[in-house]
Amino acid sequence: MPKDFEFEKSIIELEDRIRELQAISESGKVDLSREIKAISEKVDALKNEVYGNLEPWQITQVARHINRPSTLDLVKCLCGEEFVELHGDRLFGDDPAIVSGIGRIGDHRVMIIGHQKGHDTEENIYRNFGMPHPEGYRKALRMMKTAERFGLPIVTFIDTPGAFPGIGAEERGQSDAIARNLAEMSGIRVPILCFVTGEGGSGGALAIGVGDRVFMFEFSVYSVISAEGCAAILWNDPAKTKEAATALRLRATNLLDAGIIDDILPEPIGGAHRNHQMAADEIKKQIDKHLPTLIALKADKLLDERYKKFRGMGKFTREEELEHAQEQA
Repeated sequence: MPKDFEFEKSIIELEDRIRELQAISESGKVDLSREIKAISEKVDALKNEVYGNLEPWQITQVARHINRPSTLDLVKCLCGEEFVELHGDRLFGDDPAIVSGIGRIGDHRVMIIGHQKGHDTEENIYRNFGMPHPEGYRKALRMMKTAERFGLPIVTFIDTPGAFPGIGAEERGQSDAIARNLAEMSGIRVPILCFVTGEGGSGGALAIGVGDRVFMFEFSVYSVISAEGCAAILWNDPAKTKEAATALRLRATNLLDAGIIDDILPEPIGGAHRNHQMAADEIKKQIDKHLPTLIALKADKLLDERYKKFRGMGKFTREEELEHAQEQA
């Protein structure tokens, strides 16, 4: 994934100009602060205009940005040094595509579990591009059970193209690992907060996505299949990828309208990849807002509400069905 997008070309040109002027100004030859301020204001306005009108495929590109904050990036911003990573599924091995451990976010000690992508080719190969093997999902489940045993709330960060579909993964029970996580998460007796921070790819995302509250960053995506996969299956034509992205209704606003997520987290101007700390601060706001309420619930009530939340997804009245059909026409 390139660091810069075609739709950002005009923004990048202005930012390059600002850096040139700053270098001249810092050399002491001339004061260009007024010019720098004027161009900076123009850049901010342009970012708001561009990012306020992104199409679904463009949002997908932003969600995949190589500098998108990963789980470990967010852990560093949220927990600082107060995080201990835990490894292994106690059955086969450790999976670097899933990161887990105990940390402190503000006043709350929590179990953190998340997909982990890399920021360069070498790291992405090590992390398998954020696509977990079954041992990754079993590690996640082991950590959830540990959290339940010690009364720790669970925070998950979702950013994966999907579960790894390799032969070895299938031989070791990939589908079983995902299905088991879905079933077990519905009965975990501590609060679970889930954040879609980049790509939410199908069952590979859902396997750590059954929570009491589910949030998405505004430029993240969440769908049953990638736009490329959808284009290949429906049209056998990669040129239809943009059309597929629109048809999948994978934007945060679509998921909120459908009742799949509970809220949308705003991103820094130009996307979360431009400022990891600001992105992490938005996560912390939601944790501080929702976690005390969930902790106060008795376990049976917590599980009942979680069950109703997910059982209620996909239900439509006749009027809603007709309205949806008209939208698709």
